[in-house]
Amino acid sequence: MVTFLPSRPGRLADVPSFARAIGGAESNVACALAAAGHRVKWVGRVGRDGFGHHLVETIGAHGVDVTAVGRDPHRPTGIYFRTADDRAAEAHEVVYYRAGSAASAMSPATVPYDSVADGRVLHLTGITAALSADCLALMRELTASRPGRPLVSFDVNHRPALWRDGTAPEVLLELARRADVVFVGADEAEVLWGLAGPSAIRAALPEPAVLVVKRGGEGAVAFERCAASFPTPPLPELGLRPRPRSSNAGRAEDAAAAAPRSGPAPDTVTTVPAPRVDVLAPVGAGDAFAAGFLSATLRGLGMTARLRHGHLMAAAALTVPGDVAVPPRRAHADRLAALDAAAWGTLHLGPGWTGDDQEVRTP
Repeated sequence: MVTFLPSRPGRLADVPSFARAIGGAESNVACALAAAGHRVKWVGRVGRDGFGHHLVETIGAHGVDVTAVGRDPHRPTGIYFRTADDRAAEAHEVVYYRAGSAASAMSPATVPYDSVADGRVLHLTGITAALSADCLALMRELTASRPGRPLVSFDVNHRPALWRDGTAPEVLLELARRADVVFVGADEAEVLWGLAGPSAIRAALPEPAVLVVKRGGEGAVAFERCAASFPTPPLPELGLRPRPRSSNAGRAEDAAAAAPRSGPAPDTVTTVPAPRVDVLAPVGAGDAFAAGFLSATLRGLGMTARLRHGHLMAAAALTVPGDVAVPPRRAHADRLAALDAAAWGTLHLGPGWTGDDQEVRTP
């Protein structure tokens, strides 16, 4: 969608003007991954209108392959307006204008599986499933088990305003269980499923090989099924070679095993705190986290490094006004991700930190 960012804080009724930008969870992740040096294709549908042209041209300018984006001559491109405050804040407002949009008409017929089958990772979100019955059918098609499918990454991304029929809990749980890698916020899991805490969430979602529970400023917890007992490990199938973990990069967290639970195999549990961040705009962090985590996954890094790269990419998004940020240079991010636990714990990031050596350490 095209998103309109407010020129100042306050109610939508009081904001005098808005700046045009691009929005959409999947395209945010695509742009961030392209900026991190990966080959990325975004597949979707937009209207054959000015806003659609703007979206495709802007996303393409980020280095994303947009050749598979469909142009609908009969439906418009969706747009939305939002306030400047945190999405979780009581005063937050967001207004969507995408009923009958080109994106809401996506289906297995308009987005064939072949258009996404050539990727190493296929990233999806629960937002698409909420747009229409056809979109949900498409999500079920893309997450179906089949030989040689890409590693399926699924961000739950619960948006209550899109789920008026009350089906969100069962639909999002169904799709998450069909994925290989799942991202979910602890807060949204409690709202959706009444689950309190990462262990309860994992008990309800034993199927994904990797489950990442995001806890906001507290950090993130990853549950990873032990490779030795997982019958079809996704990373070797994708040609990835896990790199040895650094001795100073969270060895204690990576070695912590989960308590035995019912399911196909035990887990390795990794907990990584989030760095302190001076937030400029509290939007886009979840998509950026997923991009950072997936980037490190594609590079074959260990779980602590994956979570740290997720936090660093999220910090880049939190310290710019819009949804998409320029990530730190790979060498810079790698250096920060390799800090020992004590140094990582003192990391303090503010606007401009993505330039080399701009982070501030607390005493």
